Formats: sequence, structure tokens, C-alpha cells
Amino acid sequence: MIQVFVTGGTFDKEYNYISGKLYFKDTHLPSMFELGRCTLDIDLKTLMMIDSLEMREEDREIIAYNCRRCPHDKILITHGTDRIVETAAYLAQHPVEGKTIVLTGAMIPYAFGMSSDGFFNLGSALAFVQALPPGVYVAMNGRHFHWDNVKKNTKTGFFEEINN
Repeated sequence: MIQVFVTGGTFDKEYNYISGKLYFKDTHLPSMFELGRCTLDIDLKTLMMIDSLEMREEDREIIAYNCRRCPHDKILITHGTDRIVETAAYLAQHPVEGKTIVLTGAMIPYAFGMSSDGFFNLGSALAFVQALPPGVYVAMNGRHFHWDNVKKNTKTGFFEEINN
């Protein structure tokens, strides 16, 4: 069983065609799993629907608390890309022993269709959470990174290793 926690981020944003603003409604993950013909045993739970730029220490503690009390040893977290590294560090520094935790997100909302990287990142993260040893990781752009060796390159929009 893989536990999937939703926290919001660009992954789940909708676009208001009248106002031109992005907003949250519901998570897209059930339809993404269905479209991807996912046959994995998944327990999906929405913890919050916020932009990661608005994420506070209290929100990270909610995520850590749910990871600690989760009976499953494989946890995937959807998260906004702007603060995903900070949340990964928080989870690593507030240990959740014996579990593989993979955080992933999207640079472009899934609701934008084929231009979104969300579908690809979700599939990659599902594979990584099953294959990696216990620890905290960020999965983006088809790669996985250890929590303390990753940064978002704001010039290119890609995630990369700090020490490569």
C-alpha cells in the first residue's frame, strides 16, 4: 500500500478563464490515477490545498504528523515546487523512521492538459517510492534527489543536484 498525501501546489490548481487567476477546487489525483491505468494499492488523503509559498511551519508539522502516524512505509506527497525542498528538509529533520517519503509537484497545473509536467512527475514519483530505500526524496523531471542535495533552478525551471 502506498500512502498519497495531497498538500496543494500547482499540481492541483485550476484556471479561472474569466479572471485569469489560479485557484484550488479538488485534487486531480483520482482522475490522474485512472487515466494512467494505475493498478497500485493507493490510500489517498488530502491534508491541505495551499500554495507552497503560503506554507508555514504549522503546515509542515501537519504533514510530518500524518507521515509519522501513517501505517504504510511508502509515502508520496504532492507539493508546490517553490517550497518542496524546505518541506523535504523539515521531514528529514523531524524523522519519520523506516519510511520512504517522496515529494513531487508540477511547474504547470495538471488542468492545463498536455503542457503539464504533473502527470510525468506523478508516475516517476510512484516508481521511486517503491524502489528507493527509507529516507526523504524529491522527485521531479524524471529524477530523484536526496532531500539535502536538491535545489530548484529558478532560471531553468528544473530541479538539480546541489553537489553533482
